[in-house]
Amino acid sequence: MPDPLFADPRLAPLHDLFEDPDRPDLAPYEARAVGAGRVLDVGCGTGVLAARLARRGVDVVGADPAAASLRVARARGVDVRWLQLPAADLPALDADLALMTGNVAQVFTTDAGWDAALAGVARALRPGGRFVFETRRPAARDWENWSTAPQHRDVAGTGHVTKRSELLDVTGALVSFRDTFDLAGTVVVSESTLRFRDLPELEESLHRRGFTVQDVGQAPDRPGLELVVEATSAPARRRGQPT
Repeated sequence: MPDPLFADPRLAPLHDLFEDPDRPDLAPYEARAVGAGRVLDVGCGTGVLAARLARRGVDVVGADPAAASLRVARARGVDVRWLQLPAADLPALDADLALMTGNVAQVFTTDAGWDAALAGVARALRPGGRFVFETRRPAARDWENWSTAPQHRDVAGTGHVTKRSELLDVTGALVSFRDTFDLAGTVVVSESTLRFRDLPELEESLHRRGFTVQDVGQAPDRPGLELVVEATSAPARRRGQPT
């Protein structure tokens, strides 16, 4: 189940308000989509990236399990095919490119969950299609900066909103944190856990699902903290090629 931050209809519309409105982290993904026939945004959330791509004339499919987030995405009024389903249930879409931004790759805290997500992405891609995702580097220990001072926004229809973030626990590769929202006197809490996988673990998991890693680079907006991995799905088998 998605965390309340994305699934609670009171919180999902607030997500973008506490992000950088320019979203410099998304520009590199827009550049990667140039020339792609169909792009799949896995874990599209409120649809910021999918909408930006659609406005550029890209054929986009946005998939997310959280109905509240997709409600915000659909309200953008762009030509995107929105699918309410988890990555593991993705259908065959013949996509040229699948993107997974933000913390999406890390919400899969079990090996089985991550493997099922990769299987879904592989199914959605055309043979030889590209899969690009970002993931935080465990060695950077960025979670040590997750407890932050309160942030404040005035929200139409809600009033004054305060958001507080705090680190809860670090156990092995699992990092848990809490976001607390004060919605003009109504307190709503969302607790989340992310899994930090190192690069060898990621490469092995991709290989098991038939992906070939083509490139590993730094996230331009977060150098040293996040990696961007590009892999290709298995190519189509030629007639007579053994299975």
